[in-house]
Amino acid sequence: MGISQFIKDKAMELGFSACGIAEVAKAGSEEAYFDQWIAEGYHAGMKYMENHREIRLNPDGLVEGAKSVISVALNYYPKVLRNPAEPYISYYAYGEDYHGVVKDKLRQLWKAITEHHPSNNEARVFTDSAPLLERYWAWKAGLGWIGKNTQLIIPKAGSSFFLGELFIDIELAYDTPLKDRCGNCNRCQQACPTQAFEAPHKLDARKCLSYVTIESREDIPIELRKKMGNRIYGCDECLRVCPWTRFAIPCQTTELQPTPEFMQMTREEWHNLSEETYRKLFKGSAVKRAKYSGLVRNIEAAGYPNNAGANPD
Repeated sequence: MGISQFIKDKAMELGFSACGIAEVAKAGSEEAYFDQWIAEGYHAGMKYMENHREIRLNPDGLVEGAKSVISVALNYYPKVLRNPAEPYISYYAYGEDYHGVVKDKLRQLWKAITEHHPSNNEARVFTDSAPLLERYWAWKAGLGWIGKNTQLIIPKAGSSFFLGELFIDIELAYDTPLKDRCGNCNRCQQACPTQAFEAPHKLDARKCLSYVTIESREDIPIELRKKMGNRIYGCDECLRVCPWTRFAIPCQTTELQPTPEFMQMTREEWHNLSEETYRKLFKGSAVKRAKYSGLVRNIEAAGYPNNAGANPD
């Protein structure tokens, strides 16, 4: 068995849902798109996206001597969904913080590679933790295509995946990028509560409820509050309506399973959420990205407990 196939087989054994390999090179096809997205201010308050432009477009500057990028996807689609009548939390935040989960599995993969292919080679692992165009590299490695909702879509699987990368200085067999299979479908654009898609593949984060409720530290504008419905952390609407999501299968990763306490939280408990309860409930969770103050802001903006608004389901 060749080393490239060994890597893919081992990745699946570790619980990843997909694995592909691409050659490290300049992401030339993304340059114009990325620069225009930044120039139009669609990155909103994520000023860090303006930094390290050269590295984003050519990861050779991030991992010296790297020849190959191994791209992986880890399924997070929940086995059981929270009551849709209760405050809505994005599916990706149901379990433990994905950063540690994905990185740990990538380190295990690298350990297996070094045992199978002894050498003095070096590697670095990433998952939403470096100036990388992760969806581009997942596409380049043949995992899927970048849909009109700007998410990576994996055939017969959907978009409910965490992405991760393992950069190594070993030449491997490289996969072929997939063609866009969105066709004439525009359900994601039509379903977006705030009409955040200015055009296919072009998302204005200033209008995106995921950005507004997770990344932003500002007060939520009144016009967006009216569109929040019962969403207090994230949105998922453009993923939920995507036809490919019907193929999603329940996540089996232990660390990504929600706790009973989280699943049973009621509207009244969310409204009365104390910082102590927040810390217990979301210890080691991605929800900490919004901080306690941000989550309380979201709960109040959504109108709890008296006006839950329209729920997304």
